[in-house]
Amino acid sequence: MGKTLVYSFVARGAVVLADHAEVSGNFASVAAQCLQKLPSSNNRFTYNCDGHTFNYHVHDGFTYCVVATEAAGRQLPIGFIERVKEDFAKKYSGGKAKNATANGLKREFGPKLKEHMKYCDQHPEEIDKLAKVKAQVTEVKGVMMQNIEKVLDRGEKIELLVDKTEDLRSQVSSIDHSPTHIYVFIISLHDHITVCGRSICCQIDTGACMIYLSFLLASSVRRHKTSGSREQRSGERCGGRT
Repeated sequence: MGKTLVYSFVARGAVVLADHAEVSGNFASVAAQCLQKLPSSNNRFTYNCDGHTFNYHVHDGFTYCVVATEAAGRQLPIGFIERVKEDFAKKYSGGKAKNATANGLKREFGPKLKEHMKYCDQHPEEIDKLAKVKAQVTEVKGVMMQNIEKVLDRGEKIELLVDKTEDLRSQVSSIDHSPTHIYVFIISLHDHITVCGRSICCQIDTGACMIYLSFLLASSVRRHKTSGSREQRSGERCGGRT
């Protein structure tokens, strides 16, 4: 099998720190031109040109690139870049790469690029499998983080709901059960419903409070009517005796 990975480099921003070419050609020039157009955000980018793919991975200020033949597929370049990225991060964790000049690391890291390119070319199936597994793990991590964020967000809403519910209960237990006071409390409850109404649980809770308070209002009205009727009958009896 011929060489499928033909050129690679590591850059800081737009400055190429180390590179290696397996075959002759203008790959370095084209790869450098594409590098100038890359966004600075962490991401992967691939360009196609004349039967070759130019694969980039921007990560924390550094860009890892490999030029491959289209026959190499998608996973082999990704697997190569992951190997180079891990090796580069371990070797230059002390900060040397942040201050290196153009091609300043070529003597040190150029041979490592050659070594990784040779290994990946000779073990394409292994690299493909590892790249696929790593991609799946990354995807699962992303889903887990999304789920955790949703749970945390929901937890904050639940806390808010509990606080509002306890506040409402304390207010219900402390109010005067006369119709006027209950009516005023129901009107003020509208503010709580507006704040918590986005949560389904809160809607149920505030709805229950409204039903309960309406029941109290009706009961109080009946008690007041009954009390008023009794006072009226008592007054009539007293008036009859005089």
